Amino acid sequence: MKTTKIDYKNILYPPGGILLWILITMELITFGVALIVMVINSKDDPQLFHESRLHLNTTFGAINTIFLLTSGFFMATTVHQYHQNNYKKAGFYLNLTMIGGLLFLIIKSVEYYMKIQSGHGMGANSFFMYYWLLTGFHVIHVIVGLVILLFLKNSLKKEKTETEDIEASAAFWHMCDLIWLILFPTLYLII
Repeated sequence: MKTTKIDYKNILYPPGGILLWILITMELITFGVALIVMVINSKDDPQLFHESRLHLNTTFGAINTIFLLTSGFFMATTVHQYHQNNYKKAGFYLNLTMIGGLLFLIIKSVEYYMKIQSGHGMGANSFFMYYWLLTGFHVIHVIVGLVILLFLKNSLKKEKTETEDIEASAAFWHMCDLIWLILFPTLYLII
């Protein structure tokens, strides 16, 4: 069977492939619609949403933003090092990317624990229902992203990583960053 080599210089071929970008678009639409519904519902009881938001730890949210943005930078550096055929450095930066993701999950776990201890679970009110659903769905994406990066790390060690794999992994990881960059200000600062 003859295979066709992908033309990566073709402007119509997005990094990671078209199916991944359809998935990313659908994920962003899903989060966007959920946030719009939350904002619309917040108009019914703005005082409740405002007072509930004040129970969120903006310091934790800001630290998590720094962790994800930094890990996104390290992921971009991983891709760059890979394209330079420097697999050892690519592996190093991929490890830093995963550390950033793990630190995000640790801080988020502490924040979740504090919310539960203070009685702000999903059933506390409609704001916290949205908070738990949106951030929980995001946490699932970060966990999936870390699993993807772990597989990427193993293939990178064996120097059997394909360009599509590293670019798809990077695109998914950056999607997690982008979703958080929308969630953090909306949940922690604006509502």
